[in-house]
Amino acid sequence: MLKTFCLIFLTASCFGSGIPHGHIDSSGFESEKLVASDQVEDPQKIAESLPVSLAGDLAVQPLQQSGKGELESTPDSYWPQFRGVQACGIGSGNPPIEWNVETGENILWKRKLDGLAHSSPIVHGNHVFVTTAVNERGNEQAIQTGFLQGTGQSADDSGNWRWQIACFDANTGIEIWRRTVANRKPATKRHLKATHANCTPATDGTHIVAFFGSEGLYCLDFEGKLLWQKDFGKLHSGSYRSTDLEWGFASSPVIHEGKVIVQCDCLNTAFVAILDVTNGNEIHRIPRNDVATWSTPLVMETETETQLICNGYRQMASYNFETGEQIWTLSGGGDVPVPAPLTAHGLVFLSNGHGRQSAYAISPSARGDITPDGSDSDELPDGLVWYEPRGGAYIPTPIVVDDYLYTCSSRGVLAVRDAKTGELVYQQRVGGQYSASAVATKDQLYFCGEDGTVNVVKTGVDYELLAKNDMQETVFATPAIVGDQILIRTANHLYAIGRSTE
Repeated sequence: MLKTFCLIFLTASCFGSGIPHGHIDSSGFESEKLVASDQVEDPQKIAESLPVSLAGDLAVQPLQQSGKGELESTPDSYWPQFRGVQACGIGSGNPPIEWNVETGENILWKRKLDGLAHSSPIVHGNHVFVTTAVNERGNEQAIQTGFLQGTGQSADDSGNWRWQIACFDANTGIEIWRRTVANRKPATKRHLKATHANCTPATDGTHIVAFFGSEGLYCLDFEGKLLWQKDFGKLHSGSYRSTDLEWGFASSPVIHEGKVIVQCDCLNTAFVAILDVTNGNEIHRIPRNDVATWSTPLVMETETETQLICNGYRQMASYNFETGEQIWTLSGGGDVPVPAPLTAHGLVFLSNGHGRQSAYAISPSARGDITPDGSDSDELPDGLVWYEPRGGAYIPTPIVVDDYLYTCSSRGVLAVRDAKTGELVYQQRVGGQYSASAVATKDQLYFCGEDGTVNVVKTGVDYELLAKNDMQETVFATPAIVGDQILIRTANHLYAIGRSTE
């Protein structure tokens, strides 16, 4: 019997077609809207007179537009949370497989991003939302890449930071507004490879929810107005073996049927909170028995119930979404769980790493403890469809496209399996170091390496590298696919990549 089977984060605050005017509103929070100014020439006009390679951050080109000049509000124009619709990581459009950030080939626009963040962009219609954390002194320690000899040390940051949510126009990349929701010294430190804005925001088309761990959970409307905030206190994320280490929080919020779900597995507390998206009131809290984890929860609809699924080390588990009652549980995987659960073909797929790198395919009909006994027996607990003790991922979340599960290790080894049976189809070294999770269309997968290399691989039973693109900056954030474009956040920029209509 086979036994087999990200961490993302993002950003921003830059200038658009006017002068930023900061003010403190009645809620006490600083916001900035970009207003027209007679003293500032329209960057669209400036950009039109320059080639993309020279226009740089001013370069703007229209994307898929309706007759009104706006990005069409179709299912292709939504990427509402970490890994998109239903957290599947798949877009239905057809973005390019090749581009060039130097010459501007297939670069629709780019924008400079301030601060440090690993959160992904999210998209709703003509709005792109990102989060970031900006050091007021501008002396934040740079993000480290690679294995770092396994160090668990924290970054040596100083001074106050600003936690921000920003909104950009999806057609031009011009910033519409930016909201600073907190301005203070961080309550916890971050890992050398992490940031203070690791969690990807989420939207339901009316609300934007951004989570900054110990710095709070915030809900805004599409105009940037703060609707409510929630403080969970200090959330200590780090090694359970060396509790003095602090690595930073990373689990992203999820919105489902008017409720916000946050998974807070930390060294000093462990729970899942479900809140009303309209006012932030806590509906109920599910206690958990786990060490620090960095995974985003998954909501899965079945014929009989809605399940809330959480990755973990001591407690991978499914809960009844309405009651919070535990449905099934298993334990014993990797002790630093980062990949998010995903669902396809009526199954739940879990993967985790560090130490063990286990992977599991689970039926939603599973009940009780389904932990495999670790023997070589072909018999698995009821509900555990297949299990692979060495086929999981440490940081990137796997992805299922059609019948195949694609799992890329942090060190660039791609394993492709039959999603329903776990049978290995092929294994191939792609190369590089990975923290971002793959995204895909029906024909190709995009793997963004920490060094900025984006490998585009053909889907299917045979390995084929279609293209290799250099972003020329580090990449930790998982991209977003909307229609025929892909949004990639690098260390310092947000890129919209697609085929120019001109």
